[in-house]
Amino acid sequence: MHKSRVESLKRQGTLSRSQYEEIYRRFVLFDLAEDMDLGFFLAYYRNFSIPSLAGTLAATGEIRSRPQKRSYDTAIVIYEIIAGGLDSERGAAMVALLRNVHRGVPGSNEDFVYVLMTMLVVPIRWADRHAWRASLETEKQAAVDFFSDLGERMGLRNIPSDFAGAAAFLDDYERQNVAASPAGLELMDSTLGVLRGRLPKPLRPATETLLSAMLDDPRQSAALGLPRPNPVVKTVLSGLLRLKSTITAVRPLRQTPRFRPGLSGSSQYPSGYVLENLGPGKS
Repeated sequence: MHKSRVESLKRQGTLSRSQYEEIYRRFVLFDLAEDMDLGFFLAYYRNFSIPSLAGTLAATGEIRSRPQKRSYDTAIVIYEIIAGGLDSERGAAMVALLRNVHRGVPGSNEDFVYVLMTMLVVPIRWADRHAWRASLETEKQAAVDFFSDLGERMGLRNIPSDFAGAAAFLDDYERQNVAASPAGLELMDSTLGVLRGRLPKPLRPATETLLSAMLDDPRQSAALGLPRPNPVVKTVLSGLLRLKSTITAVRPLRQTPRFRPGLSGSSQYPSGYVLENLGPGKS
């Protein structure tokens, strides 16, 4: 393991629980940045596998009409809060945006906690399986504390207080609610092009097969209209990810964050963005 990674790992393990925002920020933007980024992307799709949530999302028409903007805006809002902190000017503006967007949206407290848990649990599970190292217990707890704080600011209740509880909540909710629905299939069809555009051209025809392998959950694949996870594709994908993580471990840790506020808009905002660009109905 490269010296810079060893030093960062030691530092992450010595910070106190009260420094959860700093721990989680370092975890997401530096140490496991690429893997967490992909994990957040996978978490986004899980909402489409819940008929009630899919129906609410489809009813707005936002994902159908502007799938790329909705996908990137969702990620940018969360990254803005992680990068700046919940009490920063930009972070507070994004929390206010989330409250405003969700005001009056149909759904129970449990539904909204589930959405929060997808962003907490799914990326860490992905990173634990495929990143150059697994997450530390201090990092898992920091993630829980970060999303608990965010959820409470949005008015949510009964948010799990540790990672085991968060994972159990997500699994139980999905066991009871995952199912195919016309709305979910419509949303999936609208957003597959976003993922397809992120893949190298030779892999684009296999977008659905690759996504199913990454989800690695037959129920999710069926609910989203994807082919059943292919064992051969899963094996090849796991091997490639293992090779990537081995190479990553011996390289220096990145010195600049994965996300830079105002500049990290990718293809949706090639010249950068201002906070006023973000959210439904904005351009």
